[in-house]
Amino acid sequence: MKALIKIGGSLLDDAASRHDIARQIASIVGSGVAVTVVHGGGKQMTRFLSERGIESNFVRGLRVTTDQTLDAVLKVLAGTVNTQLVAALGMAGTRAVGLTGVDAGLAVGEQLDPELGFVGRVVSSDARLLDTLTGAGYVPVVACVAGGAGGEIYNVNGDSMAVAVASNWIVDRLVFLTDVAGVLDSSKSIIPQLTIAGCRELIDSGVASGGMQAKLNAAMDAVAHGVEEVRIVKGSDADIVTRVFAGEQIGTRVVSQ
Repeated sequence: MKALIKIGGSLLDDAASRHDIARQIASIVGSGVAVTVVHGGGKQMTRFLSERGIESNFVRGLRVTTDQTLDAVLKVLAGTVNTQLVAALGMAGTRAVGLTGVDAGLAVGEQLDPELGFVGRVVSSDARLLDTLTGAGYVPVVACVAGGAGGEIYNVNGDSMAVAVASNWIVDRLVFLTDVAGVLDSSKSIIPQLTIAGCRELIDSGVASGGMQAKLNAAMDAVAHGVEEVRIVKGSDADIVTRVFAGEQIGTRVVSQ
């Protein structure tokens, strides 16, 4: 099995949480699953910028990325956050390798909107490096930074990066470790399974909005491009990664039909 696990930056900000998730990932790697990790780091970015007197501005939920902000992206997201997670995975017994989308064309981007500055969207992905690394027993850990065809560097939304890489690596399972326990229906109950049609119905009816709407759009995109299933679960739940890969029906499972 090939799996991509996307970890939100808030789950990595606390050392105990970071090491616990690393332990769980090491366990499933030990069971024979080829795993790539994609991570965010928005919380850490905001704190880093604030400490230097730089205000974080957002447009449609995306961080406006200036020259100063992009420098912080490289220092914090591709630097501190990535290295701390690689170290935690190494301590847990895996051979983790820190990467960004710039490496070997893993994620090639273009500017999303001039209003957002150096924010990109992934237009192509070459996942051969992931096969090379996982085939040799390594765990790639990818920060959400993409390279442009002209040598540009772009800050990329974490969910979008995860979907692009998972689709091109053709994973069996994409797991979003989020701050919610799953997708909720109109009565606030978790929906165990959704198809693309079901996701669209939730969005069109207004039941899924904001961050969950974005997550469902990402999930639909992934399964439409060959990912067998997407799982949306709460990353802070006890042993959540281990339970998902043990076959427990937890959170929300999104499939094509």
